Amino acid sequence: MKRQNTEHRTQKSESKVKNYGMLSLIAFLLFTVHYSLFAVSEAYAMHISEGILPFNWAALWFVVALPFVAYGLYKLKKLSAVDLSFKPLVGLMAAVVFIISCMPIPVPTAGTCSHPCGTGISGILVGPAISILITAVALLIQALFLAHGGLSTWGADIVSMGIMGSFAGFLTFKILRSMKINMAVSGFLAGLFADWATYITTSVELASGIKGDSPFVPLFTKILIAFIPTQLPLGILEGAMTAGMVVLLYKKRPDLLVKMRVLKPEEVTA
Repeated sequence: MKRQNTEHRTQKSESKVKNYGMLSLIAFLLFTVHYSLFAVSEAYAMHISEGILPFNWAALWFVVALPFVAYGLYKLKKLSAVDLSFKPLVGLMAAVVFIISCMPIPVPTAGTCSHPCGTGISGILVGPAISILITAVALLIQALFLAHGGLSTWGADIVSMGIMGSFAGFLTFKILRSMKINMAVSGFLAGLFADWATYITTSVELASGIKGDSPFVPLFTKILIAFIPTQLPLGILEGAMTAGMVVLLYKKRPDLLVKMRVLKPEEVTA
């Protein structure tokens, strides 16, 4: 009898977690629709604009991005099977990345916009593979509903913001923590380098695609310099946001950081 009651409570708990995950996803989609219809007064050519890249370069970035997105899906399925609370966390991080990256500052000379990315935070908390998947979804919704970026440049945007941003943030944080650097500094530099890595890669993608017969390096340099007035302070801001979130979790819910393998159990008590 006790065993049946225990199994019943377990099934009930699992059902609640699944329902919570579904509600989180619905809430995220409702927010997206509301933001698209009511909160956006102007459409900016955020990320790399639609049609900027020639077909061959756009196709190349799709080929580069595809295996990373596929691995992210595999990783999500694998981790969700082990921990039912993981999907709601991913939904929350998707909302964070979506909102943070919806703050465009136009850079007319570069054919795109500056904006914070949020991939430093997601790369640290859920790992680069899941962060890439989250970024791909956020970019697709922004392209479809907000005219931010484009479908033809979706692959390039995933590479710059998702792959480079997520890995730069994740690796920076891990390396600094292995060197016993404190949480605030590690989080700040992770957010900063994730942001700057995104825009260095974007500059490479733009220069490669639009250079024509011109030399690559001078055009790349011009595009990168065009980003500096906006992206330099935005990178610092994103570093501060990343540090703030990581430190807040470390002080209030270190168990979550251990659960997400951001910290080892001994680091919490140290």
